[in-house]
Amino acid sequence: MTATETEPEVPAPTPTGNDALRADDIVIAFGGLIAVNGVTFNVPEGGIVSLIGPNGAGKTTFFNVLTGLYRPTSGNVYLGGREVTGKAPHRIAKMGLARTFQNIRLFNLMTAEENVMVAMHSHLRSGIASTVFSMPWQRREEHRAHDASRDLLEFVGIGKVRNEYARNLSYGDQRRLEVARALALQPKVLLLDEPTAGMNPQESAQFVDFVHRVRDEKQVSVLLIEHDMSVVMRVSERITVLDRGERIAEGGPDDIRANERVVEAYLGKTGTREGRRDK
Repeated sequence: MTATETEPEVPAPTPTGNDALRADDIVIAFGGLIAVNGVTFNVPEGGIVSLIGPNGAGKTTFFNVLTGLYRPTSGNVYLGGREVTGKAPHRIAKMGLARTFQNIRLFNLMTAEENVMVAMHSHLRSGIASTVFSMPWQRREEHRAHDASRDLLEFVGIGKVRNEYARNLSYGDQRRLEVARALALQPKVLLLDEPTAGMNPQESAQFVDFVHRVRDEKQVSVLLIEHDMSVVMRVSERITVLDRGERIAEGGPDDIRANERVVEAYLGKTGTREGRRDK
């Protein structure tokens, strides 16, 4: 590209009126460093969307804006049409957005079932007094929550280990437990941060089918950050690519696979380490 050429604009996603999640013109600046620069992005209802890019592209920072961990320097976030910009993470979660983390975050000294119950309690009506005095309606609600927790563990495929401590589960089962816990929040949108990290190829392939089950059976829109491009291309209906905090491409898997800017961002113009930046 010569000095007189300019990079083509990537059109912003068009609002459909049925966006499960939308971010408009998000900017995140840390002092003089702009980590995310004017990114507009949406997840349609019932969609499976992936967010990809080389290390340091701003993906996790953008995730943290969506979930309320970071407040954007400018721009707005909408969940189901309601603005959630700057709201506390637990409030956004209660409004219908749940996430998993790149580094698994479980309560290691709780059982698998107890881990799911922790998330489920955000939707229970029982207060401290009713729990202390073990009111009949509180016991019935607790019983229903136990049943729902076991159903979720069966759904993600680890029902047989519900009484095992989280720390004793295999890595793949811990990943599935984290998804079960996120689903216990009854989300409208599920954000998965590097969900296949550490999985072998067979486990990754099974996870693709699992994501489709989550969307279809739980009626949840799904947004993934993922480095495994075979997973991204198989699971995604639309892919958005970030590079140096900016959105450089968006489209279906075939469009992204053939996009020269995406190839350059990952591999560099000469196929060297130029495109593989550290975080």
